[in-house]
Amino acid sequence: MLLTRVIGKLRVASLLLVVTLPAIASDFLVTTDWVEKNLNNPKVRLIEVSVNPGLFERGHIPGAVNFPWHTEFVDTVRRDIVPRDRFEQALRKAGVSNDTTVVLYGDNNNWFAAWGAWIFDVYQVKNVKLLDGGRKKWEAENRPLSPLASTPAAGNIKLAKTDTSLRARLPDVLAVAEKRSNAVLVDIRSPDEYAGKVFAPAGVDELSVRAGHVPGAVNVPWSKAVAADGTFKPAAELKKLYAEAGVDGSKPIITYCRIGERSSHTWFALKKLLGYDVRNYDGSWTEYGNAVGVPITNLAGTVWGGK
Repeated sequence: MLLTRVIGKLRVASLLLVVTLPAIASDFLVTTDWVEKNLNNPKVRLIEVSVNPGLFERGHIPGAVNFPWHTEFVDTVRRDIVPRDRFEQALRKAGVSNDTTVVLYGDNNNWFAAWGAWIFDVYQVKNVKLLDGGRKKWEAENRPLSPLASTPAAGNIKLAKTDTSLRARLPDVLAVAEKRSNAVLVDIRSPDEYAGKVFAPAGVDELSVRAGHVPGAVNVPWSKAVAADGTFKPAAELKKLYAEAGVDGSKPIITYCRIGERSSHTWFALKKLLGYDVRNYDGSWTEYGNAVGVPITNLAGTVWGGK
């Protein structure tokens, strides 16, 4: 009788544990609850990376600093990621030191925040996490927003050398297309972009003069990796999702989209949550689809007419 009662209590405890655990536990994600409890933690620096202009100024998570993706994460002259010295200077101005925990978040399901996470990884910055669900979840839960600017004391972070193993270039992708590499290409754009029905999503300016995808690439849209509230699906579901497309971590992986931001979101899922060997191709389709002398697969047969 005593043994039966103990087993019964253990079953109840196990059930409660399953119910109360977050959807995914990771060293690289934090919850909205965790962020709210750490708003005044001097060792935590919140950085918003949104794409919509003026969003941060109208209201942001209290204490957060703003990193506009088109100036803070890119070289504004060359098409390249932000130079090391400029990035280090921006981080110090934002109050980031070597022992700071950086939490990135943003709009559009964390697309550009994930791009920021990729840049931080390229420069080998430790203790960088994404707010799971980003602004969308924070706002949906009616958590506090502030229009007040934050001016933290300067940090002293010292960046390491660039980790080039996280970045794929055009020749790397072309080698896969021409079957000179065994890497797996994951095109994370919409099915219509992948098939060549459209050159780019409606309303975007970046354009390739050709439609379609890189030969051999599989299509797993980024949106399949998240739940309705914008949080990443559990690791087991992610593993099954990508395995069904032939992406199981047994081969090196390259992710791409149109300009490298949506593919950063999938890079984060595959690299940080599943631990696969993944490179992000930030040149993506706006480079590959405009490159001279490279093959494409265009299932729809759409031809650019100059407009």
